Amino acid sequence: MATEGQLSAFIERHRVLLAKERDAEIERSSLLLSNCGPKLLEQKGLALGGLGVVGVNIGLGGKTLVELERPAAYHSTVIFPPHTFRQGFMPGDLARIEENISLNGLAKKNTKGKKTAAPSSAESKNVQAAEGVVYKVSDTRIVIAVDSSENSSDMLELPERCRVLKLANSVTYDRMDKTLNTLEKAVIPSSRQANDKAQYELSQLTRVLLGITPPSPKLSVPDLQFFDDSLNPSQKEAVKFALESAEVACIHGPPGTGKTHTLIEIIRQLTTVTPANPNANRILICGASNLSVDNILERLLALPAADKNAKLSVTRIGHPARVMAHEGVLEATLEVKAGRSDQAALAKDVKSELEAALDVLSGKKKGAKGKAPRGLERKKMWEDVKALRKEYRQREGGVVKTVLGDSQIVLATCHSAGGRQLHNHTFDVVLIDEATQALEAVCWIPIFKAKKLILAGDPLQLPPTILSLNKHEKKEKTAPIAKSQPQKQGQNKKSNSPKKSGLRPPRTLEVTLFDRLEKMYGPGIKRMLNVQYRMHAQICQFPSKTLYSSRLKSHESVASHLLHDLPGTKTDSEEEQKELLGTPVVFFDTAGCEYYERLEGDGDDGSRCNENEGTVVKQWTRKLVDAGILPSQIAIITPYQAQVTLLTSLLRPTYGSDLEIGTVDGMQGREKEAVIISLVRSNEKREVGFLKEKRRLNVAMTRARRHLCVVGDSSTVVHGGSYLKKWLVWLEANADVRYAGPE
Repeated sequence: MATEGQLSAFIERHRVLLAKERDAEIERSSLLLSNCGPKLLEQKGLALGGLGVVGVNIGLGGKTLVELERPAAYHSTVIFPPHTFRQGFMPGDLARIEENISLNGLAKKNTKGKKTAAPSSAESKNVQAAEGVVYKVSDTRIVIAVDSSENSSDMLELPERCRVLKLANSVTYDRMDKTLNTLEKAVIPSSRQANDKAQYELSQLTRVLLGITPPSPKLSVPDLQFFDDSLNPSQKEAVKFALESAEVACIHGPPGTGKTHTLIEIIRQLTTVTPANPNANRILICGASNLSVDNILERLLALPAADKNAKLSVTRIGHPARVMAHEGVLEATLEVKAGRSDQAALAKDVKSELEAALDVLSGKKKGAKGKAPRGLERKKMWEDVKALRKEYRQREGGVVKTVLGDSQIVLATCHSAGGRQLHNHTFDVVLIDEATQALEAVCWIPIFKAKKLILAGDPLQLPPTILSLNKHEKKEKTAPIAKSQPQKQGQNKKSNSPKKSGLRPPRTLEVTLFDRLEKMYGPGIKRMLNVQYRMHAQICQFPSKTLYSSRLKSHESVASHLLHDLPGTKTDSEEEQKELLGTPVVFFDTAGCEYYERLEGDGDDGSRCNENEGTVVKQWTRKLVDAGILPSQIAIITPYQAQVTLLTSLLRPTYGSDLEIGTVDGMQGREKEAVIISLVRSNEKREVGFLKEKRRLNVAMTRARRHLCVVGDSSTVVHGGSYLKKWLVWLEANADVRYAGPE
């Protein structure tokens, strides 16, 4: 049982680590913004320049939505270059809209190509920077939600040409700090202040999660009938385990094992009255990212209704990532449902009046006197806007409360579950997908709203990205684990089972709640899915053997599928057919070719690229496309952003945006028929950097369905530790190894 001292040390350690992470993000952001020129910021994906304002609208919560794009007059293409802006991800990247800075910082060209001097301070004094959260991103447009408080007297005056800069996001950390304070007061009564009025109830779920009490005995689930008969035995066992667990259950879903498929069955079982579930539960579904939440939402919306007259009562908080691609997702959002409710008419009138006023102030429409308002008239109009925004928020609040109150299933990111919309809402169960990518502190935000927790993820794929890990900590973290001593004669066999540990302060923020619970309670706290429906058996073989104890098996439907089974594929000869379309794993070894990497940027903060590897990737991509593989069926992934930029410049002009090019981190949870990996690292010092992280490598090699192509320098990679050595030995024995020199 965890003592008060252990609980206090655990919470305080989280505070310290979160403070370090906040400082690291602020430091990185400020250093980059102060030391980098505009071109370098764009290359690093931290800025989008030369943008124009398309429109200013009002979103949920009275937020001002500023939509920007690349005007065709200033750019050869309206498609954004590669960048790191993400929408709605805990809760969304913080960004600043400011006046565009030309590449030389002194002058810029007008539409006729003539140089004009950069605006003087007198000329630009009326324009201002605006900060907000990235609300939506597409290939050609970015929307920033500016939270304009009714107490603010600032008038939004944006320049004609803008750039968007990525900033450190303190909102996320503020909410996690607040959650830790609540947790401390719930478990340590002495931490409460005399004037605390809130009731801090210590739930059984919280007790189990912190090791104060052990999990309760399994619940009885009689006559369990599955809605989906296609579930395999490991999926059925995971569903049964989740229903039987009184407080917490962990679902371990390796790549391609149908984790989301299994979660959908669990949700159906929990929300439907059956002999196994006498009472329908109210569920809060969360995820580390918008992508995971929207994926579950789309699956739920595609389900057949249990009753023809009953629609699934599902509401999505936040703006879905694929809202334009799926009309049903849009219909399920709180924004749309609130707008279509019976109580929304008055709120709509206020919103229309508010948007009309903003149109006049932004110059899109003329004022009452036939021209843009100025001086006192403009100031008076901004006062009216603030009053309208306040009224809109009040009316909208009542509508939101009604919509969410009628929803049996609510979906949100972990962070947005702590927003004002869900204040005072409680649930029977909270389900967190991608729990192995989420900080433990952010998971506690939705946990406080439920009696039972279901976590889903794969601790052997990418952990949360932590900026504050220093070299010493990384070295400790990757140090080999000592082998256990041989069992002594007569020793109880049970001692050979994994040891359980009590509540301990985390060493780094990479230790997730999923990881900690498994260490605290042993493997019995989870169930693993062991049949994968994505990869050819040969692609699956190495990760299964090295990371999943050879338990991960390929379903017969995918075990032998190859590129030549896809429609439309063609080659000139049988030899070419086998070489291009009949080989599951290809390795282009650049050892001895002197295809050395290049550092982009300064010092340790720089990213790396490899132009020669880029050429190999380009040639192989061309061959695949010529053989009938569609660009949309191919993904090119690499650990380094600089290599993404290089590959984009080489391939995007030919294949367009259908060909996906991105980092390993961005491909987690994704899959493609053919995947090409550019390892980049090739140097005389034999340094491998990111490649040493086996979880990152696991993600890279398990994205491919039918064909995996690896391009890299074995003479460098082999020095990256035992896991990389094993991989190279496996590639030598199982892949089609080819010389990567000039053709």
